Amino acid sequence: MLPFFFALNYKISLLFRYISMKVLTTSTSAQEVKVIPRSYPSSITVKVRNESTNTTDTYTSVATTTNKGYLVFSNAFSLTEGNFYNLTLLDGADVIYKGKIFCTDSSDYSVNTNQYVQETSYDNDYIIL
Repeated sequence: MLPFFFALNYKISLLFRYISMKVLTTSTSAQEVKVIPRSYPSSITVKVRNESTNTTDTYTSVATTTNKGYLVFSNAFSLTEGNFYNLTLLDGADVIYKGKIFCTDSSDYSVNTNQYVQETSYDNDYIIL
């Protein structure tokens, strides 16, 4: 059995990964991605793993720039609508960033769509005794 603090830390890290998920489209043109990595190299290797098919696309020698603490790169990805992907950025053999990508062409996509419904069946009257 895992210690309590390990299980709590694991749940928090999973929650953070979904909060920081990148949303990209199926466009075959270059798309800009901004991340906060462990280091800021001028060229990186990008690995994108499809969670549905478990196939990995590798893009080497991707040029990067730095803008206000973000590492910015542009690349033309081959993504499928409605799929989740794991994003891994490498500086040589060192992993500098791991994240998630969701692919959708919807312009008004929200991760929380239909997740919260406000209760309206009460009348807001108070009973004072």
